[in-house]
Amino acid sequence: MKIKNIRYSFAAVGLLLLSSSCGEDFLTVDPKGLPLVDNYYKDETEAFSALVATYDIMGKQSKGFENMVCMLNAGSDDFYAGGGGPGDGAGIHAFDNYTLDKINMPRSFWGDFFQGIARANILLEKLPNVKMDEAKKVRFAAEAKAMRGYYYFELVRTFKNLPLITAPLSPAETYTITQSTPEEVYAQIEKDLIEAKAALPNTVNYATEGGRFSKGSVQALLGKVYLYEGKNSLAAAEFADVNGTPGGTSMYGYKLLTKFSDLWVISNKLNSESIIEIMHTDKSNADWGFWGGGNDEGNSVNIMVGPRGYGRKTTTIPDYISGWSFNPVTASLYNALKGDPRFDATIVDMLALKASGAADYAPGDQDTGYFLKKFMPLNSDTSQGGGAQALNYKQDMYAIRLADTYLMEAEALGGTGARAQALLDAVRARVGLGSVPVSLDAIANERRLELAGEGHRWFDLVRTGKAASVLAGEGFVAGKNEVWPIPQKDLENTKLVQNPQY
Repeated sequence: MKIKNIRYSFAAVGLLLLSSSCGEDFLTVDPKGLPLVDNYYKDETEAFSALVATYDIMGKQSKGFENMVCMLNAGSDDFYAGGGGPGDGAGIHAFDNYTLDKINMPRSFWGDFFQGIARANILLEKLPNVKMDEAKKVRFAAEAKAMRGYYYFELVRTFKNLPLITAPLSPAETYTITQSTPEEVYAQIEKDLIEAKAALPNTVNYATEGGRFSKGSVQALLGKVYLYEGKNSLAAAEFADVNGTPGGTSMYGYKLLTKFSDLWVISNKLNSESIIEIMHTDKSNADWGFWGGGNDEGNSVNIMVGPRGYGRKTTTIPDYISGWSFNPVTASLYNALKGDPRFDATIVDMLALKASGAADYAPGDQDTGYFLKKFMPLNSDTSQGGGAQALNYKQDMYAIRLADTYLMEAEALGGTGARAQALLDAVRARVGLGSVPVSLDAIANERRLELAGEGHRWFDLVRTGKAASVLAGEGFVAGKNEVWPIPQKDLENTKLVQNPQY
């Protein structure tokens, strides 16, 4: 199943707990909202609105200027921060050159996911007294637990040292809560996902429920969690169900698409390769006044990664939108992909287009002339609805897809054996590449090429211990930069402790 960034009613959002503003403390409940929360959750309709509002935080991957994909790309060796200049996004540039600190760390990367956790906690507390079908209550609770596990996973692998909150907090409690160990947080994530997996349907009807967790999507997430913990045998067992026979159709209906480039066709939503998918719409009328505040539903990566001032001089090349030139591709990734069948679906070589006279663009900050094609829409994809056109692109974002789980299972198997070889081969065969001997290095290289620009590379380097050597030239300091600093405003008047060396 796929995880959808479902649109929700503003009424439901107004009734639900925490503010999404970057300027307010992540744990602070608005007192004005408390009576409304107490009076809400009367029936299934209201409970469903609360569930949808909890799902909505998953959009953090790709909506708003402070989205996970562009941020994580900038910290890797495959992309720079880019944009209009060094001052165009202090946080993303600071992560790019490893000068992040407690002041320039964007608060939303901490606060947004805790907002999702708080929404899940309130829903779980209220569900037992909601007048609705008991079987649906069980399913809603399982989805809330799955989302809480997802949000905590995002937080623990970026900030590491977190308060573990599994019930709604009173305002007074926000000042006294302390951090748990990463091991305790991971144990709660496992517990939530295991309980969710047991209660969710194997699959969902995409036409009517596309966007809700299923057993298959939770197993994929649980396998990934186990892999990050180093529990490789448990990870491999979860992935085995998700993946099925390499190259075939799994028990959940997952199957690699025949053409790699079809993954990036904007209309190809909820396809057979997608496991957890962040969905976007061009109909939310997102505008500058509330962009990134939680009510916008467009894909911001689309406008951010395209070349500035793009203009084609011949109709024989694509009519891309003119973007903001974030995440220019490094020469390292360009050279790694050059000659690979995935190159043309991954990178646009603007230097070559400009040299040939076919197109022109205005170089931005840290320009290399190479851009992330996976998320560069055409002018024909521009919204004709209300709001700002730049903020209303509808391309979905994969949080987990099948090629990713193939390679994670191969890694969990130790990069050795017939099944690991078959999993690696299947990813390569899809793009017409022959077999190479399976190994952890071969799997890591395949992940870099297959998943380029999708926000995985930095995590892969950190969790495998390669970040210190690969990113040394960017300023990465071992023992420090594996985690992000907690924003200073979120430490003030609390008992939370800053991460080491920040």
